[in-house]
Amino acid sequence: MDTSYRKEFGRAGENYATKYLENLGYKILARNYNVRYVGELDIVAEIEKTIVFVEVKTRSNFRYGTPAEAVTRRKQKRIYNTAEVFLQQKNIIDQPCRFDVIEIFSSNNGFALNHIIDAFSL
Repeated sequence: MDTSYRKEFGRAGENYATKYLENLGYKILARNYNVRYVGELDIVAEIEKTIVFVEVKTRSNFRYGTPAEAVTRRKQKRIYNTAEVFLQQKNIIDQPCRFDVIEIFSSNNGFALNHIIDAFSL
């Protein structure tokens, strides 16, 4: 799979996840929030006064495990560090936060989704 196709494929999964969250009542605060040399947040959302940092992993097969298994401890640390910068820049203090993972499975029939709420903490 070439790089441009992978990016497009991943972006389609993120779009699907965003629509899913919006349909559940989440307010999307940011998408693809990037901090140079720190990391990127796929989706930052809010529901019931909780800030939710969502990592989206899209896969077409299980050759390398489930999508959630790709969110390694190292990746979690990068997400956490980027989330700290986001909260500081937006001056968000004393608001509960959590880290979710949304697994997107692609097939000929479209996408299927698995939302893992509070998938990890550091």
